[in-house]
Amino acid sequence: MIKINILSSTDRPGSMALNISGYVAEILNEYAEAEIFTLEDYPLSDVAGGKYGNTPDSVMEYNSRFLDADGFLFVIPEYNGSFPGVLKVLVDYLPFPYALERKPVSLIGESSGAFGGVRAVEQFEQILKYRKAYIFPERMFIQRVDKTFDPYHGLSSEVLQKLLDKQLREFPVFVESLTKQFV
Repeated sequence: MIKINILSSTDRPGSMALNISGYVAEILNEYAEAEIFTLEDYPLSDVAGGKYGNTPDSVMEYNSRFLDADGFLFVIPEYNGSFPGVLKVLVDYLPFPYALERKPVSLIGESSGAFGGVRAVEQFEQILKYRKAYIFPERMFIQRVDKTFDPYHGLSSEVLQKLLDKQLREFPVFVESLTKQFV
């Protein structure tokens, strides 16, 4: 069975991104082995001041556990018109250039605003393209997340819930097809 790691892409305690990650993990577990990672657990203090070229063991350990997957699903909140800075720190400390190369990636954006994190996701996609990841074309944007998402029942809109279910059902197929192609 393929393994998909889900990243709650913020270090904010009690985040909606973590709630969404838990919800989608339940659905993904029907199709793949899914594990949740959160940037709340990222050893950010160990890289303060820039340890580039001398990556701390704690960061290497986190990266190794996170990268041990066939595909990745990033749940990205939009903060101040972009993605959280801690997500960029994670990417900066992933082994370059190969960590995300030819790896399938799926994206869910979320925000309290009307656009559901589209800016954050599209900005992060530029980095993923640079790192040569394979981006799954079905993306989800959860707008007004505090009013439209429930961690037990999902999205209040039936149409959007169907789109989310489709993304989560089809992403493992995408991962498996790429895994077979590049083995």
